[in-house]
Amino acid sequence: MHDHQHKSSETLNGSSTVVLLGNPNVGKSVIFGLLTGKYVDVSNYPGTTVEISKGIMPFSGNDNEVLIDSPGINSLIPMSEDERITRDILFDKAHRGVIQVIDAKNLRRGLFITLQLAEAGIPIILVLNIYDEATERGIYIDRKKLGDILGIKIIPMVATERMGLPELKRYIHNFQKPSIPISFNEKIENAIREISYLLPETKISKRGVSLMLLSGDETLIAKLKMLLPDLDLNRIKSIREENQKNFNEPLSYVIQKERLVTVEKIYNQCVKSEGGVAALFRTKIGNLSMHPLWGIPILLSVLYFMYKFVGEFGAGEVVDFMEETIFGTYINPWITALIDRVLPIQIVREAIVGEYGIITMGLTYSISIVLPIVSFFFIFFGILEDSGYLPRLTVMSNKLFKKIGLSGKAVLPMVLGLGCDTMATFTVRILETRKERIIATMLLALGIPCSAQLGVVMGMLGGISERALIVVICTVLIQLIIVGYLSSKIIPGRSSDFFMELPPIRIPKLSNILRKTYYRVKWFLKEAVPLFIIGTFILFASDKVGLLRFIERVTSPVVTGILGLPDKATWAFIVGFLRRDYGAAGLFYLQKNNQLDLIQTTIGVAVMILFVPCLANFLVIIKEQGWKWATIIVSFIFSYAVFVGWILNLLLHRIRIL
Repeated sequence: MHDHQHKSSETLNGSSTVVLLGNPNVGKSVIFGLLTGKYVDVSNYPGTTVEISKGIMPFSGNDNEVLIDSPGINSLIPMSEDERITRDILFDKAHRGVIQVIDAKNLRRGLFITLQLAEAGIPIILVLNIYDEATERGIYIDRKKLGDILGIKIIPMVATERMGLPELKRYIHNFQKPSIPISFNEKIENAIREISYLLPETKISKRGVSLMLLSGDETLIAKLKMLLPDLDLNRIKSIREENQKNFNEPLSYVIQKERLVTVEKIYNQCVKSEGGVAALFRTKIGNLSMHPLWGIPILLSVLYFMYKFVGEFGAGEVVDFMEETIFGTYINPWITALIDRVLPIQIVREAIVGEYGIITMGLTYSISIVLPIVSFFFIFFGILEDSGYLPRLTVMSNKLFKKIGLSGKAVLPMVLGLGCDTMATFTVRILETRKERIIATMLLALGIPCSAQLGVVMGMLGGISERALIVVICTVLIQLIIVGYLSSKIIPGRSSDFFMELPPIRIPKLSNILRKTYYRVKWFLKEAVPLFIIGTFILFASDKVGLLRFIERVTSPVVTGILGLPDKATWAFIVGFLRRDYGAAGLFYLQKNNQLDLIQTTIGVAVMILFVPCLANFLVIIKEQGWKWATIIVSFIFSYAVFVGWILNLLLHRIRIL
């Protein structure tokens, strides 16, 4: 086994590589799984937080044949980190070819990238995936004509059904450079020739690089400078500026428009569309889900079903069974007995199975409580993703998020945060600029309660006072808007332009959802569970050296003086840093024992939701944003939560609305 792994590591760094490339949501990951064998490696692209998958293609007849699954893109001119990395994958190494995957229903969007690959002189095979759905919608593609126009091999596929897989494997060596006849405006063609003359040889053709530079790709300049230190950047810049004077619109837009004209011509020659009742119905539902008025009841219905499936069934019945039966009755007692017999040393026993034990707390919390919740959330999220609803939700929420410096895409991490903030913080990387990722990370940590905490809060306040629940919800929402708006003004950088591909509304495939859920759960176990174990050990060590008691003494005046809560509430906030729901549960316990009145309960819950994120989330923020921003975010949230609690304390004692 060790030899296999060693061979795998060597082979994954082998010389012969093929790149899998395409728009987001075209089924690349499914095709990657079908083409690669058991040797698959997922790792961050050097110098980034974006993960890249590599796998050996065992059928290709070449032991060193590696397939690279590049991030989804809409253009080779990078507008996001994902697009920059895909461009770099093509730029940094000569590959044997590119397998471009296109959603057959969205052929125009895919052909736009094909055109850019042709300009770059890159050999490709074109895969028309989800071909069955295109046919169902009355979209008929003349593949022979398309292949003749492009000068490349066209393969229809339904990856989830393995249809077209044998043909793709058979033609995997048949890469050809597309021969698309595209000629730009004469002035642009002159600029391409002038810039090409100045450029060094790269893995991408000089024409392709020239068009990228004319389109304003600043990220490419550093790479070119490394290849040719004497490169005359000022001359390239002046060519671009002189060329821009010939047009009223930005040069990048002029180039894009001319590409789109070519795409439209190709599309009209090769595609015939026929409408159908089912297609019209799905289109109507899709349009309603984005409507500013009718989209709201659809969203509320989706959230209700999510609450029933994830909140009640996943976080309720399944968590109870895992926590009480699997861990409480079997695993924890058995491991405790084993430790007592094999390692009867008090400090070791406490570290593994004590109050802050790695098994009894770290593993039990992560596997029996968080894992069922996120697994059910992943299933539900997969259904929303495959149905085509999620992109429409981002469109509907784009206007609101724009006001707080984000794009509509930010709704995805926010919705995920209702399942688990730790896991949602990982997904912030889908946002295109660093500014957006920092704002979204801050808002997740500040005011998005995870499902476990939300369950405790809803149960606690819902049973006492509906007014108190409304006060807490309004307080948290207002803070999210205020902090989001102010941070969009203060944090340097720019927000991205909103660009979202809208796949058609469709019935999700169970096999696809289960496959996605499997990979996401595997990712959770690999990324998040170790953080819980590290956090538990830190808490154990802090308890042993007296740090927890010291923190309790230092923070007690804030809790009792500023927030007006009893001494014992301090412990709830400290435990809340380990796990947010345990902090809320601590307040719940005090309230049940009549140690908190209604105003104190409301203040306590509001501050607990706005309070510093749990330890696992804090560690993920460090991993994703670095120590500097993690410290700034957590310091701000702690101070701000206390400030809001103080204001709420003053208002509730004066207004008496509860």
